Amino acid sequence: MTGDEIRKRGWNGLDVILITGDAYVDHPSYGTAVIGRILEARGLSVGVIAQPDFRSAEAFRRLGKPRLFFGITAGNMDSMVANYTAHKRPRKTDDYSPGGSAGLRPDHAAVVYANRAREAFKDVPIVLGGIEASLRRFAHYDWWGDEVRRSILLDSRADILVYGMGETQVLEIARRIAAGESPRGIEGTAVVTGEFTRGDPDSIEIPSYEEVSSDPDKFNEAFRTILENQDPVRGKTIVQKHANRYVIQYPPAPVLKTRDLDAVYDLPYAKNWHPSYDKAGGVPGFETVRFSIISHRGCPGECSFCGLSLHQGRIVQSRSESSILKEAAALTERKDFHGTITDVGGPTANLYGAVCAKWQQSGACLTRRCLVPAPCRNLDPGYRKSLSLYSKLLALPRVKHVFIESGFRHDLLVDEKARDYLEAVCRNHVSGRMKVAPEHSSGHVLALMHKPAFGVYKQFLTLYRSTCREIGKDQYLVNYFISAHPGCTLEDALSLALKLQELGIHPEQIQDFMPLPMTLSGTIYHTEKDPFTGKKIYVAKSFRERKMHRALIQYKNPKNAPLVVEALKLLKKEHLLSKLLPGRK
Repeated sequence: MTGDEIRKRGWNGLDVILITGDAYVDHPSYGTAVIGRILEARGLSVGVIAQPDFRSAEAFRRLGKPRLFFGITAGNMDSMVANYTAHKRPRKTDDYSPGGSAGLRPDHAAVVYANRAREAFKDVPIVLGGIEASLRRFAHYDWWGDEVRRSILLDSRADILVYGMGETQVLEIARRIAAGESPRGIEGTAVVTGEFTRGDPDSIEIPSYEEVSSDPDKFNEAFRTILENQDPVRGKTIVQKHANRYVIQYPPAPVLKTRDLDAVYDLPYAKNWHPSYDKAGGVPGFETVRFSIISHRGCPGECSFCGLSLHQGRIVQSRSESSILKEAAALTERKDFHGTITDVGGPTANLYGAVCAKWQQSGACLTRRCLVPAPCRNLDPGYRKSLSLYSKLLALPRVKHVFIESGFRHDLLVDEKARDYLEAVCRNHVSGRMKVAPEHSSGHVLALMHKPAFGVYKQFLTLYRSTCREIGKDQYLVNYFISAHPGCTLEDALSLALKLQELGIHPEQIQDFMPLPMTLSGTIYHTEKDPFTGKKIYVAKSFRERKMHRALIQYKNPKNAPLVVEALKLLKKEHLLSKLLPGRK
């Protein structure tokens, strides 16, 4: 958008300017599009500056001075994850950039953008949001710099930070600023202040930045308190001192009701990238969601290595069937639609319509997890609602296939009550491969990951294969595994390799562990202790050892042979050479 385009719309200026580290794609999978459309629906004029030149403030003046605020996000991913591989090497491509070009967003993008916006217009409020801001709102361990960094609020000099899914928060911020009111105290936000009065029973002070940066036990104490106050029903205000200032996080925002979630997805998204990217070939990341539908958000799985449950929360929020069918019908009217809805899902594919009576009454349980060590009997995965939805989607004119490409929780599918669901999915909604994430085989590693026991995966594998045989379909599993997760030794990696060999599985989808800010796994990586028990945890930290972990799991790749040999020698297991590398002695 240019100044001329703003005037053509009859606007004297913009109320809000959003700045993002991603290319602009007007689709509800992209947070900037969602926030922009929500503000627009409230009658506000909104402009977007996507991937601005961060080397000066000039690009941040392009749309003029916003009346209310700058809204700033690094994009759909933490900018350090977007910019670097698990071995801290610069990525060669970026799926969220035009043509997949790398290098269009800076490191720590939210901090850089916020400071440039402040340089451009000193008196305009700055609001941070998105996953980077959300998971860096307190003092946090930054793996890329191998240091504990201050809250992103201080380094960015932002006025307020929105954490979690920010639709309700950003509307309230806009309302208050427009009315000349203070935006402080809004649920789901955090601010910095120079004063804090102790003694409030609804507030909890955690160890300071100075304490957590020098003492691993204090870091773990702070992490426990943050995690225990993530729930929107039960969460309290959390305060963390940074030198002579305080970061204050207000309790989480309430989860959206179905009608409010529907309203978010019913907005008039163009469902395409900005036309200016056509010459570059578009935005690669959009292709994976072009004909997909988001059916729900939130994940009760609480996988230790994933930031999603910290960002979206544990409580599943599902759209209504009518809202999803309305979106699907609109998809079928597109000229480029050829009959296939590629995905209907969310963080966990098989949790659309999931409910638990306790979620609405007292929030997610603090004393037990929803899915591990076994799924809670109070959780209804919503299979009846899912099957009803899928069948109605298939009945739409022009729809030939409805596939589920999101990952499934295999531990939910071994239940006898899930038999009809699994059979229906395998028969009608798997495009040849179902995605599951067993992650590892060693019990103690899986316990740290908050994943089900490997025996559950083996049970599911047998069930899946037999189901596919019964319906006469030759289908496969895409199995996701993580190498070098905290707690995993070379011996554990070898054990996984041998177990997969017995099962005839040779995984291609291996994710090298990357410690993300404010996740349990990232915390264990940094402190080398379990935050809840204080128990010492082994952590593979050298890149050489991390490479050996991966090589053992993918021993069939000829390029990995030298690392496999090195690992077996270290383990004094050379007798297994011929087993893993036939022809080698």
